[in-house]
Amino acid sequence: MRTTLTLDPDVAAALERWREAEDLTLKAAVNEALRHGLKALAAPAGPAREPYRIRPWRAGRLLVENVDDVAEALAAAEGEAFR
Repeated sequence: MRTTLTLDPDVAAALERWREAEDLTLKAAVNEALRHGLKALAAPAGPAREPYRIRPWRAGRLLVENVDDVAEALAAAEGEAFR
């Protein structure tokens, strides 16, 4: 089948590097790349992974009443020596 194909510049550069390394013609390189790509697209994605779950835990009571005050939060966490 004959067709005109426009490649993005990055794809064209990668194809050209691979074609030269493998000493292939442009036609052979494009056909081989398409075969491998289409085979990979048709392959099943693999087993679905179980979603990651975060388990909450109680950390105790809140030591700082105003969490917008960074100095107060540091004083509660590290003592007054941080100042």
